[in-house]
Amino acid sequence: MNSSTLRYLWSVVEQTQTNTLLKLNDTDLVKQLLKQLDASIALTSEETTTIRTYLYSRTTLIRDLAQARIA
Repeated sequence: MNSSTLRYLWSVVEQTQTNTLLKLNDTDLVKQLLKQLDASIALTSEETTTIRTYLYSRTTLIRDLAQARIA
């Protein structure tokens, strides 16, 4: 995953509604973010797999950031 894709991915996370980030389980959260990302930039199957793995490893951070928006 290149740096521009990574930056865009976190931009998608920030643009996603807080409730969505907090209410979805890990699998649905990753699917939702991948869907939003793939709608904007074409991803190869290898990139999709890499990003999926990355997102799964960051779900706690994503939820912590979403929770901080509320506070």
